[in-house]
Amino acid sequence: MTAIKAGTATANPPGPARRVALRVRGVVLSPVTVSIVAALVLGAIILAATGADPLTAYTSVLTSAFGSEGFGDTLGECIPIVGLALALAIPLRAGLVNLGGDGQLVLGALAAAAVGLYSPFPSAITVVLALLAGMLAGGLWAGLAALLETRCGVPLLVSSLLLSYPAMSFVSYMVRFPLLQNGSGIPQTERLPEGVKLPEFAAGSGAGTGVSVGIVLVVLAAVIYFVVDHRTAAGYEVRMTGLGARFAAYAGVDRSRLTLRLMFASGSLAGLVGAIGVLGFPYRLVDGALTSPGYTWTGLLAALLAAASPIGTVAAGFFFGALTIGGFGMEQETAVPQQLTAVLQAVVILFLAVRGGVFRKGGWLRRLGRSPDAGSHPPPHPPPHLETGVTGPLAPASSDGGN
Repeated sequence: MTAIKAGTATANPPGPARRVALRVRGVVLSPVTVSIVAALVLGAIILAATGADPLTAYTSVLTSAFGSEGFGDTLGECIPIVGLALALAIPLRAGLVNLGGDGQLVLGALAAAAVGLYSPFPSAITVVLALLAGMLAGGLWAGLAALLETRCGVPLLVSSLLLSYPAMSFVSYMVRFPLLQNGSGIPQTERLPEGVKLPEFAAGSGAGTGVSVGIVLVVLAAVIYFVVDHRTAAGYEVRMTGLGARFAAYAGVDRSRLTLRLMFASGSLAGLVGAIGVLGFPYRLVDGALTSPGYTWTGLLAALLAAASPIGTVAAGFFFGALTIGGFGMEQETAVPQQLTAVLQAVVILFLAVRGGVFRKGGWLRRLGRSPDAGSHPPPHPPPHLETGVTGPLAPASSDGGN
């Protein structure tokens, strides 16, 4: 009789249809979805205010980014954006922000260019060595920023950002003077030897598409990131550190070693992206070609939009890459400046940032997305063994890790 009463006191789990409905409603009312829709609505208002047709402008963005002529450009643009987004998402998963992507990117490109130009080995081996050299250069430079925080107390935001400037200046000097192509009026290195390059995917006509196999390396990096994040103890430590750094330290996680490992992995992936850029068209290192498009900051926006989750970061990076290519097509077809796409990117993050007052507990949108049955029952009391009044190490940690 007691078992029957206990069973009847338990709420019946929702059926399959109910679970699907709740999941769909959660996706529709998620902060990311609402932020993107709000940005598109605001962009439509801006377009209408300037006299342009929002529907025509957005249609041109889609056709330019995903049409038969522009999809290859979209994939090529997604290689550096998604690669940098994954690189910056790795430490961001633990609450660490790496702002030195530009320096790690160009150092990886310089190392790959030097190996590609002066390696005595066959072409295939040289390509592999160039990729590894780019990863090592970017990883070591990012590791230096981690050491400045853990050993000298310099905040990672400051150390990673400021280290980018000497790195970019050094690379610019090397390209303009020691490695400058003879007789060239453009600051660029010599073209890599024949065969020292990443092969491109061929189109139906046999011509190159401009999309190198570097996209495969980026996808492989995303798969490795997903597996480590979801299937290993190291990934669990990273996620727990991001949720509560002091609690993770109380559980035995060495934050200094974790910071060094994550920054080295982040810089290595950024350096790999730089090496891919050199080993692809135009098969040389051009001063400013990798930093002027702002891949680092676009990648950071993608990682923030996806909360550093592996799959979400890839999707957000692809979204921003398509938005960039679509913006150029929109400017050509409708005379609307492509800078509007940059405005949309910023507005998405801005709307995502205000979710603190809208989506958190007690916010009106959170109450709208809550199950109708959730508000009809008072929250259960905590178990007696948790009502101890203990404070100190078990108190919730701040997002900055107590710095």
